[in-house]
Amino acid sequence: MMSAVVFQAAALLLSYPEQELLDRLPLIEEAVAEAGAAQDFAPTFAHLRSRPLMELQGWHVQEFDLSRRHALHLTYWTDGDTRRRGEVLAAIKQTYRDSGLVVDLDGELPDFLPMVLEFAAVGHPELGRALLTTYRASLELLRIGLAEDKLPQAGVVAAVCSALGGPSPRTRSEVRDLLGGPPTEAVGLEPTLLPYPQLQGS
Repeated sequence: MMSAVVFQAAALLLSYPEQELLDRLPLIEEAVAEAGAAQDFAPTFAHLRSRPLMELQGWHVQEFDLSRRHALHLTYWTDGDTRRRGEVLAAIKQTYRDSGLVVDLDGELPDFLPMVLEFAAVGHPELGRALLTTYRASLELLRIGLAEDKLPQAGVVAAVCSALGGPSPRTRSEVRDLLGGPPTEAVGLEPTLLPYPQLQGS
């Protein structure tokens, strides 16, 4: 399935860059071209070939680990730093358990986008795709933030959204309006995973 190729490639290219990734770029590039997503991924391939590995690693930390505008943790966008976030993270962990697979979090939170993408690509496609769809709004906010800041990875996230199907909101405010505003404290409430609201006629 072409979406699995997009999810796997995005998982690799959004992760902290290592030499192994750089060595695999030609193979990944060929795969996304066959999946029809070459244009979306091209800026990221160019970026990863544009500077030495240490510079790429420093850039990645600055833009993704230290910047909330490009947070790669899906529940950050829907639940922020509220207490309810712990409950939804536990729900995502349970999804991994329900798959019957042993998912190595490797010190990461379970909502880390590259991990969810890999789970959707090669772990349990049905459950993984459901997670991505549940947090579609998070993906769209990330995509918009990357595009606003002219980061090359905007195309990678756009390709993921496209692979999920359906329309994409055009602005941050449009996504937030659909979600009903910023996250609030929800102590004592049942955890509620926010579905992606489908835009009509846009």
